[in-house]
Amino acid sequence: MLHESVQRNHDLIDHASRRSPDPRRILLAEDDREMRSLLASALRSEGYDVTNCRNGDQLVDHVVTPSSQVDFDLIISDVRMPAHSGLEILDAGRQIAGFPPMILITAFGSENIHAQARRLGAVAMFDKPFDVDDLVSKVAEILAPESLVH
Repeated sequence: MLHESVQRNHDLIDHASRRSPDPRRILLAEDDREMRSLLASALRSEGYDVTNCRNGDQLVDHVVTPSSQVDFDLIISDVRMPAHSGLEILDAGRQIAGFPPMILITAFGSENIHAQARRLGAVAMFDKPFDVDDLVSKVAEILAPESLVH
């Protein structure tokens, strides 16, 4: 069902045409309120514009619906969330031209999950608990101007 939604809407979303150089926009999807707050705060303190999602449905609303008004430079998503998993979003995003890179975070980091994330194109994967500074450093590396493909 998620793939069908992406198929219907991918022509209506042109991420590249709305890309703004600064501040970098991050879509953060995490169902744990405390973790979401911690990560959003750390990213905002580095100057990023962060939009929060508390589940997979909200994440889908931001990236694959025609009403999506904000373009994102990066998505950080928990793997296991209500409605849709981060892996499902990553897989579906491969069908959208200009879909932003994704970092996945998980408390259930098996080798199988890591392999699937790599196969689907995740730019990084963090197992909880992780050092927030390491995540922020990885975000800076990914969003460095020379790293972004326009």
